[in-house]
Amino acid sequence: MKHLLKLFIALAALGNIGCIENDIPYPVVKLAITDLSGEGFTVKEIDPTQQIVTLTLDETTDIRNVRITQAAYTEGAKPSTDLTASSHDMRVPIQLTLSLYQDYVWTIVAEQQINRTFTVAGQIGASVIDAGNRTATAYVGKDADRSEVTVTALRLEPEIYENEVNTTTYSPTLEQLSGSSFETVRVVDVTCHGRTEKWLLYVLPTDRSVALEAADAWSRVIWLYGSGVEGQKMGFRYRLAGGEWQEVADVTVDGGSFSARLAAEPETTYEVLAYCGDEQTDPTSVTTDPEQALENGGFENWCTLDGIVYPYADGATPYWGTGNKGSKIANATLTDKGDPRPGSSGKYSADLKSQFANIFGIGKFAAGNLFTGEYVMNAGTNGIITFGRPFTLRPTKLRIWVRYNRGVIDRVKSYPAGTEIKVGDNDNGHVYIALGTWSAEEYGKDSTGEQRGSSDSPICIDTRDVSTFFKSDGKDVVGYGEYVFKESVEEWTQITIPIEYRTTGTRPTHLMIVCSASRWGDYFTGSTKSEMWLDDFELLYD
Repeated sequence: MKHLLKLFIALAALGNIGCIENDIPYPVVKLAITDLSGEGFTVKEIDPTQQIVTLTLDETTDIRNVRITQAAYTEGAKPSTDLTASSHDMRVPIQLTLSLYQDYVWTIVAEQQINRTFTVAGQIGASVIDAGNRTATAYVGKDADRSEVTVTALRLEPEIYENEVNTTTYSPTLEQLSGSSFETVRVVDVTCHGRTEKWLLYVLPTDRSVALEAADAWSRVIWLYGSGVEGQKMGFRYRLAGGEWQEVADVTVDGGSFSARLAAEPETTYEVLAYCGDEQTDPTSVTTDPEQALENGGFENWCTLDGIVYPYADGATPYWGTGNKGSKIANATLTDKGDPRPGSSGKYSADLKSQFANIFGIGKFAAGNLFTGEYVMNAGTNGIITFGRPFTLRPTKLRIWVRYNRGVIDRVKSYPAGTEIKVGDNDNGHVYIALGTWSAEEYGKDSTGEQRGSSDSPICIDTRDVSTFFKSDGKDVVGYGEYVFKESVEEWTQITIPIEYRTTGTRPTHLMIVCSASRWGDYFTGSTKSEMWLDDFELLYD
């Protein structure tokens, strides 16, 4: 009986053990795609907030047959499928789940720019090409004879060469189409990547003979765009309010489209019109923007708070930021320097020095840096910063004074995908300017999803996660310019950095300037001998 009682108690105990709940909390490890590589594409953007990877396909890449050869993920992540096992039809996004303690669903999308043209003699304005529906439309005058149309250019798919022979073919060919009737739609079979698809070509009449398509007024430039009848004289005229009309010089004509760059004065109202032959548009009134200088662009204002040097006056609202707060004053990477550039009216310049910094008692490489934004906080031995300051104008150049000592790389932690950097390589200095339409809602979260950016400084960079690093070809970048220092600059030298804009019609919301004595400093890679001196930053608007 005693033995039976002991057995019953033992079984009951085992039963209780089997009922113990597994309530041990698992750690939260956010999983991400950190890099992809393959044939015929580059990674445009890895967005950790939306969990989207955007690929830019080469023009000649077959979008239905994209091969990914390597995929990198957060350490420990288990992907739901092997991306390298087969090719992908990137007309449809790829859904991929990464699992460890939790699941994270990522999406891979592709974009591809293909240069397509369809033009005819006597065309008015630019052609309209709808690749999704495979239609191309050119416009001619309402009285034009469409029974015999001269086709001047036809390119609807990329040219794919094999053994120096273009395998992309058209039926009928350009020569067969030219001189034929376009009174109704023409169907063309286009063969590319071994597939044949039908395109519809239209030549349609329009009452419009000339139009002013856009007049984008910046501070000292007005960008003019018009459309007219190909073969006729086309151009623009302008005047100050109540003044005499003047001809705009240096007009660029492309078929039935034309454009020009008109030099102007800030905060001035102009009237502009487009003409073609004897026809002209009604005048349009535009007012140019003002000019705005960079705050503390001469680096004359400095303060020291809690033993840390900052590039703004005591009590002032910060405009420029620095990594000094992260690297601590014992290894300050930015200081004021009583060594202004020759001829400067000021007394100071900015001194950026890359160092092996003491961060919480741990040695770590810290690049000498200066940027528009702010250092938010330390995340262990990493840093969280924000880039950007409100700015709605469109300067054309950034002009700076600089000296630079380029060191030999002696610290390597990591480097960008697609590059290989090793101890003994030469370091590079880097200064870049970007203007864009970034929002804190989209760009302001750190790698854990915590909101760090604001309307005053929207872009969060978290050095724990390279996917948060700034990308100059990001979708919301409006203009960008950079200068990479591949040699030392021993004497103070003035350098002008042109800003290239994707479009003249988009107004930015923020401006970003980033300067680093070590180009790969956000990867904790560079030379402790690299040092950069900066002075008198100036935005140009001509």
